[in-house]
Amino acid sequence: MSTTYFVTGGAGFIGSHLTDALVAEGNHVIVLDDLSTGRRANLEGALASGRVEFVEGTALDAGTVENCMRRADVCIHLAAWVGVKRIVGHPLAALRGNVLGTDVVLAAAARHDCRLLFASSSEVYGKLNQAGLGEDSDRLLGSPAKSRWSYAIAKEFGEALAHAYAQERGLEMIVARLFNTVGPRQASSYGMVLPRFVHQALAGEPLTVYGDGTQTRCFTDVHDVVRALGQLVASDVAAGKTFNVGSHTPTRVVDLANRVIERTGSSSEIVFVPYRQAYTDGFEELGNRAPDASALRALSGWTPQWPLEQTIDAVVAHERDQALVRTRSEALAVGSALPTRGRAAA
Repeated sequence: MSTTYFVTGGAGFIGSHLTDALVAEGNHVIVLDDLSTGRRANLEGALASGRVEFVEGTALDAGTVENCMRRADVCIHLAAWVGVKRIVGHPLAALRGNVLGTDVVLAAAARHDCRLLFASSSEVYGKLNQAGLGEDSDRLLGSPAKSRWSYAIAKEFGEALAHAYAQERGLEMIVARLFNTVGPRQASSYGMVLPRFVHQALAGEPLTVYGDGTQTRCFTDVHDVVRALGQLVASDVAAGKTFNVGSHTPTRVVDLANRVIERTGSSSEIVFVPYRQAYTDGFEELGNRAPDASALRALSGWTPQWPLEQTIDAVVAHERDQALVRTRSEALAVGSALPTRGRAAA
């Protein structure tokens, strides 16, 4: 039986992969995206299926969200301001977009009795520097005066808001905390480390590692994340609960840089850049943290299946394909700008 999904941010990195998976299962998907960081090209295959309706707009537009929600069975709320550089540089827009947009989406889902999954982030743990972070672990955020924490504050508020709507309005909701999702279609423009390294390596540029590179991240392939989201939203047992979604294997950022150089065959060097040069004064670095995803594993048997090397290869292949597309587009543009023989003779 086909289900109608409403995916906010569905043209983005995670959203487009999720849309592909939902369409492959025979579902209908309503995608809402303002294309500020997402790309319509990410949905090219899904749109060709005839099972995707694309709506250009923002989660802040209550009328648009209402129209989409009333036709949906399930909502997956991914739309958010993301990327460290973007958050630090535009804290007000990030806070307003993430907080107010989430409220609009949750309120509409509650009105229409639509099951909702809210995509949160490991950022809510803040400065906690430890492995085995559980869903009930306390958080340690930095000063709200530092824009670095705008995203964490907004996501933590979103989680609390989801629980409040569940308690007072009967919203059937699930919270998924995502840890460092990586894969093809992820943009390098906003501080995302893996696509940035791949872009630099393919261009023969130095790979810029911020700080000393010893900070670790638990990178999780987007295909594994999409599989987890599908399992969570399909489970009646998951309703009302929060789940960590992420690999338990930490990787030092400098080691990631070396792996990218190796997988691309690049001659690039690694350059270490102090944080004060890479970001504004509103930045504070995170330490080393890893999720305890045992609740998700107990629910569905989920474990990450994509090794990091395979993910790097997929990102490299995607970036090379995109470079070819850009080259062909530029060649066509130059060709169309050249005068024809007849015009030249005239």
